[in-house]
Amino acid sequence: MAPLLEVSDLVVRFRTMGMVKALVRGVRDPYLDAVLNVSFRQEQGETFGLVGESGSGKTTLGRAIIGLVRASKGSIRFGGQELTRLSNRAYKRYRRDIAMMFQDPVASLSPRLTVRSLLMEPFRIHGMTDRDLTAEARRLLNMVGLNDSFFGRFPHEMSGGQARRVGVARALSLSPKLIIADEPTAGLDVSVQGEILNLMGRLQKELGLSYLIITHNLPVVRHVSDRLAIMYLGRFVEQGRTEEIFRHPLHPYTKALISAVPEPDPDKRRDIVKLEGEVPSLANRPTGCEFHTRCPFAQARCRSEAPAPRELEAGRIVRCHFPLARPTADAA
Repeated sequence: MAPLLEVSDLVVRFRTMGMVKALVRGVRDPYLDAVLNVSFRQEQGETFGLVGESGSGKTTLGRAIIGLVRASKGSIRFGGQELTRLSNRAYKRYRRDIAMMFQDPVASLSPRLTVRSLLMEPFRIHGMTDRDLTAEARRLLNMVGLNDSFFGRFPHEMSGGQARRVGVARALSLSPKLIIADEPTAGLDVSVQGEILNLMGRLQKELGLSYLIITHNLPVVRHVSDRLAIMYLGRFVEQGRTEEIFRHPLHPYTKALISAVPEPDPDKRRDIVKLEGEVPSLANRPTGCEFHTRCPFAQARCRSEAPAPRELEAGRIVRCHFPLARPTADAA
């Protein structure tokens, strides 16, 4: 059976200067690669997590899948249909099946529209007006635990948690198969974060939804995702089952991110990997392994030769010349 989503060797490039300026300065390739040779599969009903520091390319990848930015190379297949070669008009039909929840729960909603109008808008955009739109808006609000009293409210009149629930309802409006959730708990109190995650989990079970979760919050992604990919400078450096990655990270960058998460048990030993220096600029990528400038385990080979992705275990893919060894029983 074909996967719901299959991304292969995807590249998303952005121009950094105009043609004349590039010619004057002698720049042959005035582009930067925000997403570089990314490949993964997502099954129906699965939650796939994307984790990395700010600027790693997570959001750009999500926007490329939904067609908000165009891929420069590679393939995006959704339900067996190739999306990268579709016109904007043809792509519109697939936006019924792929919805996006944007990062800021309040700012992502138009300040000029009431909740009723926000929930009716997707139906109008897609020409689906042969129904009672007020009834549809009421149904969507009920699905996310809100009632009709919110119909006349504007986004600034709601709390962050209420605005996020409206965002979830809006994403559900056209009965999508996949929801791309960009930092779904950003800006929310911890207790409200739990409520939103539980809501998303309940809706996933009831509706058979798939989620692509974009976040830098490792505890959140561990709680909700089935599989996980770690991004660095636009590349996947590691991917696999979420619990396997947390239990035994293979890439030093993954290990550093996980070891930085606070541990509630003060007696539990932790093997902490500290990252040195700043994230390099996409416009000036390091040679060889792009992580070698911050990696405490880098060797000469890392500085000159770029590692290829390797599948070391079933479903565990890592881009590293010297993957980390499994911890001993005593260290674990």
